[in-house]
Amino acid sequence: MRSKPGDELTVRHQPPAESILELRQLTKRFGDFVAVDGLTLRVAAGEFLTLLGASGSGKTTTLRMIAGFEQPSSGHILMEGSPITALPPYQRDINTVFQHYALFPHMSVRDNIEYGLRMRRVSSADREQRIREALRMVRLDDLGARSPRQLSGGQQQRVALARALVNQPRVLLLDEPLGALDLKLRKAMQLELKQLQSTLGITFLYVTHDQEEALTMSDRIVLLRQGTIEQVGSPRDLYDRPATRYVADFIGETNLLEGVVVDGGPGPVVLRRGERLLSGWSDAGVAVGRAAWLSLRPEAICLYSNQGAVENVVEGTVTELVYLGSLVRVHLSWGDGDRLVFHADAAAPVEAGTKVRVGWSRRAARCVTD
Repeated sequence: MRSKPGDELTVRHQPPAESILELRQLTKRFGDFVAVDGLTLRVAAGEFLTLLGASGSGKTTTLRMIAGFEQPSSGHILMEGSPITALPPYQRDINTVFQHYALFPHMSVRDNIEYGLRMRRVSSADREQRIREALRMVRLDDLGARSPRQLSGGQQQRVALARALVNQPRVLLLDEPLGALDLKLRKAMQLELKQLQSTLGITFLYVTHDQEEALTMSDRIVLLRQGTIEQVGSPRDLYDRPATRYVADFIGETNLLEGVVVDGGPGPVVLRRGERLLSGWSDAGVAVGRAAWLSLRPEAICLYSNQGAVENVVEGTVTELVYLGSLVRVHLSWGDGDRLVFHADAAAPVEAGTKVRVGWSRRAARCVTD
């Protein structure tokens, strides 16, 4: 169930009691449009928290309110228990890294990093030490004299990161900072960012629309939908135990099999889909008679043998094979025009046009509702 304004969603993976940042019923309106709607959230000190969502879900607007670039229409922002909602950006112990880096092209790498320290009137000796540490931290020790134009995209991203970290903020906000990089570099930088955050112990609040990126780096993920929280929890929580159909469909790849609940659990559930009964699992239970879906990940489906310990078995025709190296993605047509996608070993005897039987455990099929 989606959170309502003023409610804090109960989650499996609660942050520690020590919260560095807290949002209370945070709302932002642009005319008649509500971009963020009563958002309540606690961010633990030292955690890597990701705001994930589609375009228009409110994630960047939330980040900008935390940074002080936007004023909330209502609600409160607290840092270590003290209100900061009315403070200007430069009085918040928070720094931001943007997608397009916003480096000064006429300044050297070193001068870009030093800029914030000068604005804060940090002494010359302290500036020198902190700049050296920041360059070393992002592995740009020998490039301080270069212009940003002489750097690759990944190096420019590191400069932007160093410029933010050199001010030693308590919280670092990152607004899709890897969005401009190519796929291979983006994946490498995901690991670097996570390792850096773990080493420094700084709280990272990260914004992305890329669910794979969120799963890779985050301690917790806040999935936003139309300005409200759809679900918050660890990456494994959202992937393995989606709270709603929207979460199941947004996070990773899944098959959604609709039916009517005839046995609602908690625990094992049974859905009637046409003339067929399919079993799944719900921790909380689902009301009998309502529409629901079984969320079934492709990797949870296996080619069936008579010895297979599964509760669900269907037979269908292979319509398409997509080669993925060691695996193939198999598209299966079954029932009355139904479709399933699953993964099989590349060496498995599966060919387009052939009939196969597949099965899955009921515990692997999570029962979700709207």
